[in-house]
Amino acid sequence: MRGGRAPEPKQTPLAAPETAAAPAIDSFAELGLPEALLEVLERQGMTTPFPIQAATLPDALAGRDVLGRAQTGSGKTLAFGLALLTRLAGGKAKSRHPRAVVLVPTRELAMQVSEALQPLAKAMRLWCDTTVGGMPFPRQVEALRRGVDLLIATPGRLSDHVRQGTCVLSDVEFTAVDEADQMADMGFLPQVCEILDLTGANGQRLLFSATLDGEVDALVRRYLTDPVTHSVQPTTASVGTTDHHVLLVTPKEKADVVTEVAARDGRTILFVRTKHHVDRLTTNLRKVGVAAGALHGGKTQGARNRVLAQFRDGNMPVLVATDVAARGIHVDDVSLVVHVDPPADAKDYLHRAGRTARAGASGTVVTVATHDQRRSVRRLAEQAGVRPRNTTVTPGAEELAKITGARLPSGEPFVEPAPRAPRGGNGKRPGRPSRFDQRQSGARGGRPTRSRQPYGGRGDRQRNPGHRAAS
Repeated sequence: MRGGRAPEPKQTPLAAPETAAAPAIDSFAELGLPEALLEVLERQGMTTPFPIQAATLPDALAGRDVLGRAQTGSGKTLAFGLALLTRLAGGKAKSRHPRAVVLVPTRELAMQVSEALQPLAKAMRLWCDTTVGGMPFPRQVEALRRGVDLLIATPGRLSDHVRQGTCVLSDVEFTAVDEADQMADMGFLPQVCEILDLTGANGQRLLFSATLDGEVDALVRRYLTDPVTHSVQPTTASVGTTDHHVLLVTPKEKADVVTEVAARDGRTILFVRTKHHVDRLTTNLRKVGVAAGALHGGKTQGARNRVLAQFRDGNMPVLVATDVAARGIHVDDVSLVVHVDPPADAKDYLHRAGRTARAGASGTVVTVATHDQRRSVRRLAEQAGVRPRNTTVTPGAEELAKITGARLPSGEPFVEPAPRAPRGGNGKRPGRPSRFDQRQSGARGGRPTRSRQPYGGRGDRQRNPGHRAAS
């Protein structure tokens, strides 16, 4: 990072921030958004803003610093994305100097923010891109060199670019920090502060978080000027659209119960604590016919992207994940979240549970607990603001099927289809370009050069004695 003394903190009395009442807005058209954005939103079937969007967009569009408190899945991406793209209209980025930055804690969330904003950026003839760890550094350098209007980044990788001089933040006028409380939990706030210190001191800043205490409070005090605060959801779990259950099992029968739950119809996320447990559970589920994919921080970004794409497309309806995925995954129609291992604390419970019942949809959250875990799980649920129903279940039980849709797996091992390699146009080996094609591409190894487009981002009954899989 660039040396020198950091600017004096912005003095903001967070103890009594201005809290604006949510305006009565029935359509995006009432917000005064550019026509190009409205057309894209209408094509996507989005005409009525979610509460966090209706609450924050008028102030953000007016240039105010905004502090938004809202749970994951409440529509925050468009809340800051529409504001930033509107404010960026008509300008042009210089090489290595982005004009706006969105900071997010995880690679998955960066990809999803980029996916949501790509068509909107294209409509505004703006260029946005992602800068995240686990992806090729040289490609990101090239994108920054060409000029990026809106940069979506994780703090660590953006800090790397700043240190190497491939990204300069002095022209950044608009900054959004998403999931600020998770940034704090993951230890990223020092890097976030370093990045904010390098952006324009008088720029507009938007910050979104599920909680506003501790380090997030300090971040707001230092970097937001006279922010208007909007809080549209409580910091406890939604009880209006989510059913919460604790399934009490014996240690011996837990594996079969989890397997039958995983074999249900519908998108399901199973949360466990360790990478090893993710891989082991995924392997065992596949052996008995459950189409499950594994997601954890030990996998390459390419592998994580493929699993998420298969989960999102419905080709892999079961996702087994560590808490690295508790935030940042936005996949529609996840109808069941299962705590195979009870979460460590109430915050982790809420983050995991937030993968279902998103944006007003309904869903079910179940915690699989042995009887000796019953008391600790009850305390955790109370801290999370939920009152789950306790049910003792066994494999094949009618009540288990009623709550989760559990059923016996097929018993036939699930084999993931190998990706089909594209066939080359020369009639030779599939996917291998001819020497002529390589020469024409102008790149070593046949990699084609990339033409620039004015938009962003290149970047879920009988017993079968052989079905015990979840151990």
